[in-house]
Amino acid sequence: MKCKVETLPDYRVAYLRRVGPYGPANNAVMEKLKKWAKKKNLLTSATLIAIPQDNPETTPPDNCRFDACIVLSKDYVLDGSICEKELSGGKYLIYDVKHTVENIQEAYTNIFPSLLSNGYQMDNKPILERYFGDMIHKPYCEICIPIK
Repeated sequence: MKCKVETLPDYRVAYLRRVGPYGPANNAVMEKLKKWAKKKNLLTSATLIAIPQDNPETTPPDNCRFDACIVLSKDYVLDGSICEKELSGGKYLIYDVKHTVENIQEAYTNIFPSLLSNGYQMDNKPILERYFGDMIHKPYCEICIPIK
């Protein structure tokens, strides 16, 4: 798999969290976030981030956490209707992946062996799935793996 190393900035994000098995319900959370963001006029040049917080191989499915996030400017004032947090930046391996369930699942299967075979060690931060702008014209996401 092709990848590139990128230093990501710290991100200030608004987010919605879902707890439960990963799958189609995660998309519903992202759609709810996008609906909120559209009402706030935040979608025009948005960066969306999906964060699967837990490894489903080691965390019971009912305890898996998923955060749907939108990057906010430093000066944007939230009204308290949504959660906010900071995501820590740093070095990440970035993989471009076609945004389909099959391609994303295949990528997660292949990323970890690729990580090790290229001599990288994963950092203790969450993996990010980053989406820019209009998914219709660019049907790809970036899977961002934190590295030391």
